[in-house]
Amino acid sequence: MHDLEHFLFVNFQGNSVVDGNFDLPIKKAINFFPPLYRQRYSFVNDLVNQHKPKKVADLGCGNASLIQMIKSHSCLELIVGVDINKDKIGSQRCRLSPFSGDYLSPRDLNLSIILYHGSAVERDSRLLGFDLVTCIELIEHLDSEDLARFPEVVFGYLSPAMIVISTPNSDFNPLFPTVTFRDSDHKFEWNRKQFQTWALGVADFYSYSVEFTGVGEPPEGAGNVGYCTQIGVFQKIRAPATESCIVEQCGQHVYKIVYSVSYPSLQQKEVRKLALTNEVSRQVQSMRQRYVSSLSILQNGDENGHKINDTGLITFSGPVFTELEKLKIEKSPKPFCFGNKLYVPLERLLAYPKVNRLCDNVDVMRALIADTVRLSRDGSAVKIDLRDESQ
Repeated sequence: MHDLEHFLFVNFQGNSVVDGNFDLPIKKAINFFPPLYRQRYSFVNDLVNQHKPKKVADLGCGNASLIQMIKSHSCLELIVGVDINKDKIGSQRCRLSPFSGDYLSPRDLNLSIILYHGSAVERDSRLLGFDLVTCIELIEHLDSEDLARFPEVVFGYLSPAMIVISTPNSDFNPLFPTVTFRDSDHKFEWNRKQFQTWALGVADFYSYSVEFTGVGEPPEGAGNVGYCTQIGVFQKIRAPATESCIVEQCGQHVYKIVYSVSYPSLQQKEVRKLALTNEVSRQVQSMRQRYVSSLSILQNGDENGHKINDTGLITFSGPVFTELEKLKIEKSPKPFCFGNKLYVPLERLLAYPKVNRLCDNVDVMRALIADTVRLSRDGSAVKIDLRDESQ
C-alpha cells in the first residue's frame, strides 16, 4: 500500500479576511473506506467470482493478501504468487495454510498455492496457460528497461486469457498533501491519458482488448480527476495457447519456490472418506436421537406437542430441504428397528444432499465407510445400538 493512500486531503478555500489577508486553504483529511488496497483486491475478487478462472497468478504479490482473499473461491485449482522480495512473501506463508475448517468441510476440487521468489519480467514456463494474471500496483515500480520487457513477458510469453493491471492515477495526486510520487520506490506515475495510451498500444500489439475503470472515488467537488487507482482489464482476443503449445515451451524455470501448499479436497480419497464417515455418523446419530425420543413420547406422552412422522421418528427442526429433496428422502427405504438396534439403509443416507455430495452410489459409500462404521450383515444399512451413543 502506498504511503499517501492512507488518507486523502482535500482543499477548501477560506473566505474570511483577517488583517487584510485571506485565510489559507484548509486541508481536511478523508479516509478511503474501505481502504484503497482492499478496494483493489475486492475488484479482483469480483472478477474471479464473475469469470471463474481455474488458474490465477499474482505478479508482485507482496504479502499475499490478494491470494488470501481469493483462495476461498471453489473454481480455483492453482494460485501462484511471484514477488522480488523473498523475505516479504516468506513471512506471510502461515496465512495461506489450511485451517481445521478446511479439513472438516473440504473443497470439491484440489487447490494448490505456490509462492515464487522472482521478477515479473523474467520468463518462467510454470506460469504458462493461466486464466488470469494480476499486476496490482506493480508497473510503477519498474524502471524503463523492465517496463519495456514487461509486455513481452506478460502479454507475449505468458499470454493468459485475462490480465488486470492497476497503477496510481497521477491526475488524482494534487488532492494529496504534497505533489510527489505516492511511494519512494515508484519510478513513474502516469495520468489517465498516459496509462491508456500505453495500455491500448500493448493490447493492440498482443491481440488483447482492454477496458478501463478504477477504484477510489474522488471526493465531491474535486473535479474531473478520475479514480485514485486506475485499472485496465485486458482480455485475449485470440484463443489462449493450447496444451501442446504450452508443453513445447516448458522447461524454463527461473523462479525459486518459497512456499507451497495443497488444500484438502474431495478429489483426495482419504479426505473424501473422512468427510463421508463424519457426515454419515452425524446423520445416523441424529436419527438415533429422534428414534429414542419418539419411543419416550409414545411411552410417557409429550407436553411439547412434538409430532411423530411416518418413519416412527419424532420431527425436530433441522435442515431445510427443497421439495425435490424431500420427495427423494421420502421415497428411499426407511430406518427400522430390530431388537435394540437401529438400522439406517445406505440408500436412505444417500438421499440426503450432504451425503450425496460426497458419494453418488451405495457401493462406493459402502467401500469408503466399511472399516469405520458398523454395517448390517449384508452391508445394506448402518447399524447402531439404541442403548449407546457411540457406534
